[in-house]
Amino acid sequence: MISAIRTERLNVRRVTADDWRAIQGIWADRAATAYAKYDKPVDTSDAAVLSRIEKWSLFADSEEHMFFAVCLDTVLIGYIAFNRRAEGYEIGYCFHSAFHGKGYAKESISGILSALRQEGVRFVSAGTALDNTPSVRLLESLGFELTEVENVSFYSDAHGQPIYFRGGIFELRM
Repeated sequence: MISAIRTERLNVRRVTADDWRAIQGIWADRAATAYAKYDKPVDTSDAAVLSRIEKWSLFADSEEHMFFAVCLDTVLIGYIAFNRRAEGYEIGYCFHSAFHGKGYAKESISGILSALRQEGVRFVSAGTALDNTPSVRLLESLGFELTEVENVSFYSDAHGQPIYFRGGIFELRM
């Protein structure tokens, strides 16, 4: 079981309940970006975030659901989630925009993927909006391949009609 890893510049460890405020800041930052329309809305109230992160912290010893805090020195700059699926894991990630474009996501995800590979995991999938080019580039740089395109909707228009975007399913065979 992976509890923590150290990369060249980052400390990657399991999320704890005390991380809620930093993750709240990451979610609030994400909501202000152009890519927010491609994610499910997240309640960023203190009570909702505290409750959700407390639940995440309960999985600190789990291989079923793994939530990692990515820290630059002692500053939590992003998180990565791995959720077990039939064949392997599905990955999700989010980093504060102040730390985008510096290679931190690739470095931290690469470290975890390497540790998972050593534990015998052979498959990881990810979903992202095809118009979210930074995320698509990240996945491709990690070796993921686009295997499916689907229409996805998290929001509705003023008339209650779903607003769709093209989402990609990416897979990594390790």
